[in-house]
Amino acid sequence: MKKRVLIYILSVFSLGCVSCGDFLDEYSQNQRYAETAQDLDELLRGECFMAFQGSYSSNTQETMSYSSGLTMNYPWLHVMDDDAEEFVSGGLTYTANYPRNVLGSFYHWGADPFLTLENAQYKDNDWEKFYKHIGVLNSIIYMADDFRSKEEDIELLNRVEGEARFLRAGYYFLLVNIYGMPYCKATASKDAGVPLKVTEHIEDKYFNRSSVEAVYLQIVADLQRAAVCLKGITPSSTLRVGATAANALLSRVYLYMENYEACIAAANEAMAGTYSVMDLNNWTSGQNVVSWTSPETIFTQGGNSVILTFLSYSSGWSGSTPISQALSFQASEDLLQCYAAGDLRRTAFFKSSLHAAIPDKYKTWIDYSDTDEVGMDFLIRLPEVILNKAEALAMLNRDGEAKTELEKLLSKRFAVAPSVTETGEALIDFIRDERRRELCFEGHRWFDLRRYAVNSIRPLPENFRIRHQNNDYEANSMTWYENGYYELNAYTQDHAAWIVPIPNYAIEFNRGELQNEIRPNRELIRN
Repeated sequence: MKKRVLIYILSVFSLGCVSCGDFLDEYSQNQRYAETAQDLDELLRGECFMAFQGSYSSNTQETMSYSSGLTMNYPWLHVMDDDAEEFVSGGLTYTANYPRNVLGSFYHWGADPFLTLENAQYKDNDWEKFYKHIGVLNSIIYMADDFRSKEEDIELLNRVEGEARFLRAGYYFLLVNIYGMPYCKATASKDAGVPLKVTEHIEDKYFNRSSVEAVYLQIVADLQRAAVCLKGITPSSTLRVGATAANALLSRVYLYMENYEACIAAANEAMAGTYSVMDLNNWTSGQNVVSWTSPETIFTQGGNSVILTFLSYSSGWSGSTPISQALSFQASEDLLQCYAAGDLRRTAFFKSSLHAAIPDKYKTWIDYSDTDEVGMDFLIRLPEVILNKAEALAMLNRDGEAKTELEKLLSKRFAVAPSVTETGEALIDFIRDERRRELCFEGHRWFDLRRYAVNSIRPLPENFRIRHQNNDYEANSMTWYENGYYELNAYTQDHAAWIVPIPNYAIEFNRGELQNEIRPNRELIRN
């Protein structure tokens, strides 16, 4: 009889009820026995991937009920950068669950971003979800190694371990880029990251922040091992992980670390796969640009928080009539002006709603029977890999090779692709702008701005600013008017506001071992 191995499925309960451990370990022990790789695979599928959150039933802007924290994945990530601006229209009497109210303190880079504009506090669920997934993944990775001497289906065991390591790396990548300092080569070994736990057993201690470098080294180790485990294994769909996904994410991580040669090598591995860039010259109105069956999509999971964050009208489905009102967000004019004449993305990536430009890469979400759904909360596409490689080449002064990579993308984004004539620093800036144009609203821009700020070769200028306009409501005339703006300064001058604070429940439970820098109150600058 096979020895039965106990796996702890970590389902969160009160974070303050037990005397020791921390948010990484404070879980009820819902016990399940795993005896085979198949058991581990079922556990992986059931507990470790981001839950898909359908959006088709959202026929109102009241999408963000926050009484128990937000259910969607980190929608606030998309409103802090320079690609978003608020959009208001019509007379709205009830506003509590509307995106502008719920995410307003993130949009204003407020002292407490989890405070609505109506001064209601809500819980950060994402921190908890990330570490819940990681806790299960730690056990699966440990058990996969333990099973190697007795498991008959080694290919399945390799796939399970590879996927588990990829997911753990992905969640730590999100954690450190949301709640930690950006990776700076000169100071990463000292900069505050996030708590790092990769062991399967419960540790009787409180946790503090590991260094940014330590977190990144663990991410790299997991992705390298994932690529080895997944080599030669074809994923059943883009909802599962293959070696290409591991190498694609690894190219991103190396780019953030300024390890440009390694970035190029990982990108080459990813680009050797069967994926291809979608040719927008063949795109037709209403067709998805991003979908789980797209030839560009390497991996996808989670939901589509962008859709519900930028839902700038009450857009009904199943025959209901849209209502001309908005209290939400739209694509910023600054972003839209980045697209040159003839750039097919300007039409394919956006739609016009109440005279506002709304992100629209995934269009069929409104269909109840949509069979092309995609999770843009965690999405890896081939164009990103191409841009990762191009940027790394430009950083190494290999301008000709960088331009060759850019042409692979631009030839599919223009009827007649413009020549790239920039060199040196101007080429680096062009690639960064191209990254902004191609990857907008896929969770990259905020992270990119952070890493640009500390880049050792081409940092953002000290006078870099983001301004977010603010609107006020005039009840008598039932109209909105712009009354000023909030401003985020460069990272070197305002770095606490570039880092999302670790939630209070984790800080309180860890008895002060975890700390946040104090975010300043930010005043409205009136026009």
